[in-house]
Amino acid sequence: MNKLIRITTVPISLEKLLENQPSFFKKHFAVTLISAQKDQLQQLAKEQGVGFFPLEMTRKITPFHDLCCLFQLIRFLRKEQPHFVHSHTPKAGIIGMLAAYITRVPIRMHTVAGLPLMEAKGLKRQILLVVERLTYRCATHVYPNAKGLMEFIKEKKLAGNTPLKCIGKGSSNGIDITYFNPDIILPKDLAQYRKKWTIAQDDFVFLFIGRLVGDKGINELVEAFEYLAHKISKIKLLLVGKQEPELDPLKRVTIDAIESNPKIISTGYQKDVRPFLKMAHTFVFPSYREGFPNVVLQAGAMGVPCIVSDINGCNEIIEDQVNGLVFPPKQTQPLIKKMQSLYEQVDKRQLFIERTRAMIGSNFERKQYWKLLLEEYKRLEKDV
Repeated sequence: MNKLIRITTVPISLEKLLENQPSFFKKHFAVTLISAQKDQLQQLAKEQGVGFFPLEMTRKITPFHDLCCLFQLIRFLRKEQPHFVHSHTPKAGIIGMLAAYITRVPIRMHTVAGLPLMEAKGLKRQILLVVERLTYRCATHVYPNAKGLMEFIKEKKLAGNTPLKCIGKGSSNGIDITYFNPDIILPKDLAQYRKKWTIAQDDFVFLFIGRLVGDKGINELVEAFEYLAHKISKIKLLLVGKQEPELDPLKRVTIDAIESNPKIISTGYQKDVRPFLKMAHTFVFPSYREGFPNVVLQAGAMGVPCIVSDINGCNEIIEDQVNGLVFPPKQTQPLIKKMQSLYEQVDKRQLFIERTRAMIGSNFERKQYWKLLLEEYKRLEKDV
């Protein structure tokens, strides 16, 4: 059985971006997970029934530390001699693909699920461009997880001669529509969640799920909500996720609003987001950049109409006025109009719900995606 290495910078990416993939692919390959944070990685590997190797990567630019990680990974790959190394996330990509190239791993796959360089400026952008180009040159195959992301990579000539391919219609893992099912949350449980988070039965709930950082559009979302909250009394904003001030801090005025406005409820990171989706009337995702946002798929599958920014990934799931609403990123006034529109139009919300869940079920069901990825592995395996 050939060895398959899956590598991400931190284990939460393995847990969320690749949820349950390792346990599926262990039937076909000897799977090893590589990531930082040994205890969490070990627990995840145990749950999935696969091997693991801790590699203490960071998400920041840390050249000396990264070089140490590179040498550690080279030693590990020389010992293991895997057939595949498949990396995700930028830091794991550069270290994983470089180490796999140096040790001549036959199949070196990198999935692109978003590019920080899209929002970076100056020297940082130039560094990130070099890192991406080097990552793709060291890979034998590169997999953008959205059509728009693939076009950006082509336009910027990042991949050189390395083949590019988007698996299926996009995503890194598809979605389990039996898990993200609105009927799975019982009314009595929903009442308990509402009580816990001080949400009244007649509150209209706007929801965001993700990292509470600048490039997710949180500054604009909070500003838009505060404007609407002065006009509409019974509305709430649920923010599900944690801030990352060391990487992409929010504006001080945004933080103050989150901490002081009783209509804004910040829950921190939550392992199970389904109760929050069930409580929501509208999901708002004003991100500046994405690969293919799983959380928009989750919202649609749970029957929550979506407002998303007009960026790749988001606009590949939601079509404006067809199955949701789309607005220009980084702009507060258009966002206000879209939020107010869905608040006021019950019939439109119901129409969007019906269209989105059907589309997600036919195009992004998880087992269907796993089958396509397995076919890709087997195809590459034969070609070597």
